[in-house]
Amino acid sequence: LIERLGLGDLLTRYPEQLSGGQQQRVAVGRALASRPRLLLADEPTGNLDEATSDEVLQLMLDLLRDSPTSLLMVTHSPRLAARLDRQVVLHRGQV
Repeated sequence: LIERLGLGDLLTRYPEQLSGGQQQRVAVGRALASRPRLLLADEPTGNLDEATSDEVLQLMLDLLRDSPTSLLMVTHSPRLAARLDRQVVLHRGQV
C-alpha cells in the first residue's frame, strides 16, 4: 500500500516535512490500511490545488477499484463529483 501511494521514500519524514498532497496520501493510506467496507471522506481534497486534488482522487479511485470498500465522499467541487459513479445533491437541507 505504501508503494502504491508513492510514499516509500518518505517513511522517515515527519508530517511537517511532507507536502499537502503527500499528507493527503498518508491519510488515504491510514484510512485504507484496515480494509474498511465503507470509507467516509469529508472534503478529502479541500485544501489542495486542482492538480493535486485530481491526483489524490485518482489514487483513491484506483485503490478502491480493487477492493470491497465503498466510498462516500462529501465535496463542494462539481468537477470532482463528476468523476464518481453517483452523485447525491444536498440543497437547503433537501436531498
